[in-house]
Amino acid sequence: MSDAATLDATVKTRAGWVEGLARGRHMAFYGIPYAAAPTGQTRFRAPKPAGAWAGMRKATEKGFAALQTPHFIPGFAASGAQDEDCLNLNVFTPATDGAKRPVMVWIHGGGFTHGAGYEPLYDGGPLAERGDVVVVSLNYRLGALGFLSIPEAGIPGNAGLLDQVAALKWVAENIAAFGGDPEQITIFGESAGSAAVACLVAMPAAKGLFKRAILQSGVGRAGPPEVAAKAADKLLAGLGLDRSQVVDLFDLPADKILAAQASGGFGPGSGFGPTRDPASLPEAPMVVVRDGGARDVALLIGSNRDEVKLFVPGRREPMADEALLAEVRGRLPNATEPQAKELIEVYRASRETKGLPTDNLDLLDAISSDMQFRIAATKFASAQAPHGPAYLYLFTHASPARRGALGACHALEMPFVFGTTGIEGQVNFAGAGPDVERLEGEIMDAWLAFARTGNPNHPGLPAWPAYDAASRDTMVFDTVASTVQSDPFGEERRALEALL
Repeated sequence: MSDAATLDATVKTRAGWVEGLARGRHMAFYGIPYAAAPTGQTRFRAPKPAGAWAGMRKATEKGFAALQTPHFIPGFAASGAQDEDCLNLNVFTPATDGAKRPVMVWIHGGGFTHGAGYEPLYDGGPLAERGDVVVVSLNYRLGALGFLSIPEAGIPGNAGLLDQVAALKWVAENIAAFGGDPEQITIFGESAGSAAVACLVAMPAAKGLFKRAILQSGVGRAGPPEVAAKAADKLLAGLGLDRSQVVDLFDLPADKILAAQASGGFGPGSGFGPTRDPASLPEAPMVVVRDGGARDVALLIGSNRDEVKLFVPGRREPMADEALLAEVRGRLPNATEPQAKELIEVYRASRETKGLPTDNLDLLDAISSDMQFRIAATKFASAQAPHGPAYLYLFTHASPARRGALGACHALEMPFVFGTTGIEGQVNFAGAGPDVERLEGEIMDAWLAFARTGNPNHPGLPAWPAYDAASRDTMVFDTVASTVQSDPFGEERRALEALL
């Protein structure tokens, strides 16, 4: 590992020279364009190659994130500059010495409507230094600008996913100059970023661009074309247009499209996102994996125990038994009243034996978390297991924020993955102290080992077997102790899966 004084922070890419920053024992290169600005007649469409430049391009300032609306959850929306010209990436590397290090490419979350790859939470420096790897983070188009689908007008959808494919092609062509190995690429992401990783696993255009994939709290659900068509019509109506006037979309100011998206109620996870498309995404990721389409990709996948607690109000009135039953039946419309009551009691008994909260709001959160995240992760691992390696985890460390009310909520594992638990804004969320530091190291080393070998085992953890439907071995990450358990919370999983 080199010292900052000896690091050469200049690299020649295929498009020209870039100059980054020497930071500690690694270098950071910000805002490198991997595709041309998707504006004018290229708006909504597959990205075009970035043009070359003369001389030295400064890569010392963060590039633009995709355009997006504000959001009430801190850290959900991009914290810095935004623009339609957002197709750029960041590279963090220990040295530009041709050492052929493993490469980890991060895809940020945010419901396909929000977020940015440049956030301090995703700083690739700690991973690069701890594991001697190259870390890449990227921005891609979001919302209507990234996922509008009107095929008859030459707007087939999934532009945001095609941006990610373009970024991976850039990595394959350029990362050797940054000290990375283009034959050892791992993609990883969280929430919508994890769903995007699942889609990339299924996309023909992405095949061969990576060897390993890590999915944190999200599995890709490519929507049907008819849902995308309804979203397109609603957006057009909000702009005062119909399908005969689609051509006008290419000339409208981008902020008008963003305003129509906001006024139309297109929030995270609703309206604009991956869509099944004959060319870019012909089949849902779960189906592709089940049929063996990812047999040449090693998978690491998991979720957090209390995912939805990040999204519920900080203060809620107590919930009566009748209201809980109604909520559960609303989420499981095929369940009879006795079945819903039995499910609630299974969760209550299971949580009591584990010393977890069992009031009605907590039970609703537990059922919702499993429905939205854990069951899908488990099924994805089960679908992969007969064809190739899959490793399953469950993150159960509880946040100290809100006096513990967040539990092991959505997004809590990310600072542990990146080694950023100690940065401003994360200490109160992730916690602090020796146990937090130990867990942070365990998770970082597991992700790094997986990026290097396709296997997350390392000396700091108990032996972690690959997942199979018989043993259901799962690494449970916690500050008390990380342990391998066979089918953790299995009674809850079985009861819920029977009703889905």
